[in-house]
Amino acid sequence: MVLMSLGVKKITVNVPAETLERAMAVTGQSLTATIIAGLEELQLKAKRSALRSLRGKVHFNLDLTTTRR
Repeated sequence: MVLMSLGVKKITVNVPAETLERAMAVTGQSLTATIIAGLEELQLKAKRSALRSLRGKVHFNLDLTTTRR
């Protein structure tokens, strides 16, 4: 984890216990690691959405034979 180089912000949040327990079971990680994983997934979701919005707008020519060499 890269927490130390990025700085750490301590927060207090109210989260439904069942939701948190299910998330921790999915990740198999600690509370902090689970929260960080969830926040990172939100960032990735936004990036995927931005990439999908480019569909059909980016055009390029690609020669697979040349590329595979």
